[in-house]
Amino acid sequence: MTKSIAILGSTGSIGTQTLDVVRQYPDRFSVFMISANNSAELLVEQARRFHVPHVVICNPDKYQAVKDALPGVQVHCGIDAACALVQAPEVEVVVAAMVGFSGLKPTLAAVRSGKTLALANKETLVAAGPLVMGEVARCGACIYPVDSEHSAIFQCLLGAQGNPVERIHLTASGGPFRGWPKEQIAKARKDQALRHPNWSMGAKITIDSATLMNKGFEVIEAKWLFDVPARRIHVVVHPESVIHSMVEFADGAVIAQLGTPDMRLPIALALAFPQRLPLEGKRLDFNALKGLSFEEPDREKFPCLQLAFDAIGRGGNIPCALNAANEAAVAAYLQDRIPFYEIPVAIAYAMDGVDFVGNPSLDDIYATHAEAYRLAEQHFQRL
Repeated sequence: MTKSIAILGSTGSIGTQTLDVVRQYPDRFSVFMISANNSAELLVEQARRFHVPHVVICNPDKYQAVKDALPGVQVHCGIDAACALVQAPEVEVVVAAMVGFSGLKPTLAAVRSGKTLALANKETLVAAGPLVMGEVARCGACIYPVDSEHSAIFQCLLGAQGNPVERIHLTASGGPFRGWPKEQIAKARKDQALRHPNWSMGAKITIDSATLMNKGFEVIEAKWLFDVPARRIHVVVHPESVIHSMVEFADGAVIAQLGTPDMRLPIALALAFPQRLPLEGKRLDFNALKGLSFEEPDREKFPCLQLAFDAIGRGGNIPCALNAANEAAVAAYLQDRIPFYEIPVAIAYAMDGVDFVGNPSLDDIYATHAEAYRLAEQHFQRL
């Protein structure tokens, strides 16, 4: 039987690679719904190629063009349409591949309908981890992580046999500025920040990798996914991106998951779990490996990582403020409005400026996001 999937954010990096897995296994997967915000032409192309019956374009300005290009397809407009479609009884797996805070609402909709969730949208757990995981437990939903690091941790834990985790070692490539002096990083242009040494990703997540905020987000995500306190999550820079993360146990034994830097591997595992599907692509060649290296991240050169740990420690709605201010700051950097090191300055300003809420409701999360985004923009205008 084919498994019916819905893809939130089908035109982004994770979405397109999900469809590549579907292409390799048309007898295993069918696509019920795809969505995009602005990439109308690619969305239309995907809908035709994969015979998708439901298409959502979130930008209303592009709705008519998509509808005209897809006769016979049900074309919908807006995030509420995506929320309704992920709850459809036909959908078995929802791939949450939207970038940023906008993924929270449809991801929660999928969780509340008890779907299996292939989660790539880390901002959902960063901004609203306690709420989302509470709903997962209440509604009987299931989450399989798609981030390579969290998929690696998940796979390592399959061998735990109920033994408690001593530490999680979350690996980081170090991004494009690893080894650069701070003075050079301060002058970095966006085209330099977008040259990731190992992974092909969207612009926002690539900048997050350059600041190491992406790794900070992953620490917060790991805390909620695996119920491990942040003090037991260790970030280690591993430039080769061969080991995707490790789990250490009480006896000192460490289980690691290795593989090529190919996001289709964790995507396919999340879609087909517990089965591992053979995939096209390179295999890890141990004879070609010249060595594996590790180092501590430099939190002085990459203060965003420390800001993420600070946000976890402060709790409440502060991780939500961290995420919102980062979205604003990365957008400003990509628009050449601010230099690289104003990203963490703006985030710290917003984290300190929001009204603290210790046990935030969903309404509090949305209010905090708006407030922190506004504070970050206020900081940019003062420069």
